[in-house]
Amino acid sequence: MNASKPTLAIYGIQDRINSETPFYVHDHALTLMDKGQVVKHLTLERLTRRKHDNSLHQQIYDLLKQEGLLKNTDYDLVFVDNVVGRTFLSSCGRFRFEAPLNNTLSAHPEKGRCWWLDREKEAYAINHELAHAGACLPFFGAYNNNSLLVHFDGGGSLSNFSAFSYNNDELNVVEHHWDFKYLSGLFNANALVFGIIGARFKEQNSVPGKMMGLAAYGNYQKDIEQWLVANNYFSDLWGSKKRFFAAAKSDFNTDLQHLNQDNPFLQDIVATMQGIFQRELMTKLEDLKELKKADYLYYSGGSALNIVANTQLADSGLFKDIFIPPCTEDSGLSLGAAAMFEWYKHKQIKQHSPYLNNWQLNDSDCTFSSDDIDACARALMQNKVIAICNNTAEIGPRALGNRSIISLANSKKLADKVSMTHKKREWYRPVAPIMLSKNARYYTNRESIHHLAKYMLLDFAIDAEKQKEIEGVVHVDGTSRIQTVEQSDNPYVFALLTHLDEKYNVKALINTSFNVRGEPIVHDEKGAVKSAQNMNLDGLVLNGKFQTL
Repeated sequence: MNASKPTLAIYGIQDRINSETPFYVHDHALTLMDKGQVVKHLTLERLTRRKHDNSLHQQIYDLLKQEGLLKNTDYDLVFVDNVVGRTFLSSCGRFRFEAPLNNTLSAHPEKGRCWWLDREKEAYAINHELAHAGACLPFFGAYNNNSLLVHFDGGGSLSNFSAFSYNNDELNVVEHHWDFKYLSGLFNANALVFGIIGARFKEQNSVPGKMMGLAAYGNYQKDIEQWLVANNYFSDLWGSKKRFFAAAKSDFNTDLQHLNQDNPFLQDIVATMQGIFQRELMTKLEDLKELKKADYLYYSGGSALNIVANTQLADSGLFKDIFIPPCTEDSGLSLGAAAMFEWYKHKQIKQHSPYLNNWQLNDSDCTFSSDDIDACARALMQNKVIAICNNTAEIGPRALGNRSIISLANSKKLADKVSMTHKKREWYRPVAPIMLSKNARYYTNRESIHHLAKYMLLDFAIDAEKQKEIEGVVHVDGTSRIQTVEQSDNPYVFALLTHLDEKYNVKALINTSFNVRGEPIVHDEKGAVKSAQNMNLDGLVLNGKFQTL
């Protein structure tokens, strides 16, 4: 570990099985940091156009060569592990790393053995759990004293739930275990949920978001929870659903012939599972806070994409503040590992915007005039659906203005067109709004908006009398997953929203990711043009310049 060297972090553990769809391992990535600043980052799927791509071990040589990272290898190397193993071995055989095998979780980098371009080189492992916790650092800076760092996902290296404490400049492991595997499994491994959603097992990475969208149509029911628990959540129904149908008939007098999303009983089942997740998470965090007397929470892992649970946590006042990164799932692992390693070297990390996917985008430069803004605004006022590809791309699963599809938010019909016609998404999945902070306060009647709204990580109840103004982005339960924008965050989107507000009294836009269902978010200008045309969009903003399609 050398404080004068940059850090290159790699998440590229090979999956347990070879398949077209990633299973146990997904979202491979690379990150280069220097003195607490991100220099380069790649979420692999953005370049390869393969959703959740896990083939970095096959491509790492060419990717590093393209960015000049094989000419000078004077950097610290850090690798992230996974529940399936701790060895990284490239297909070309020129890169190999083996981490020590431990039965306990470490709160520090662990030295392993590495061969890099056929020579032995010093290298370290950052465990999966610690890398998730580290993903908070680039967006919020060094940890506050007296904090809890919690990771919760489908599976890390030695746990699916872990907690660290940070106090008096010391980071220590509090606990790690698989006790909550059943909770995360409701969203990514439950046969009944997959049946209701209509997903095959190979689509597991897309099920959690769909399940959360459908849950809003139902209600938690205590008797359904007791029934689910007694039947082990019907987790073994992969082959046949007959036992579930028989139980629904005998216990609830509900006659089901098939599973579908518009059945109220099935919607209540999904909502009950969501309610169980929220209750158990809150109880656990309350216990951890009492145990460690923590003031702050840094929360990460795929489960931190559960927006309703995040909102309950933020509104509870349990902690003085909570911090969740925009790349809270596995796409943030290499970034988190690099940041954690840099933090150990320098104890300081610079704060970044979320627009960190810059691999091969060194020449991107968004410049725009008032005429450019007005041209886009006029198209939007004609109910056009516009895509944006500006500067470098967001990290994480949410488009936050640089790789977005936008349109007016005042029409449910237009919102359905964006979501279902252009993006090919299911009817029950909502789209989110983007707006200025002052307008978020207007729609929610709140004096202030939580900072996590910058990353579209919270729901907000919309004033009933104002819901019609933005009916396209108000979910069935009266909430909306608002993203707020400041000028320093995104100058183009801030200028566009300001212009729409001042000239047309339009206070919000639909903002959804620039991709069709099943494809990664657009990365570069060439891909943006191709995707916009394939999706039959009306216009495209390329680095500040608007064009019709």
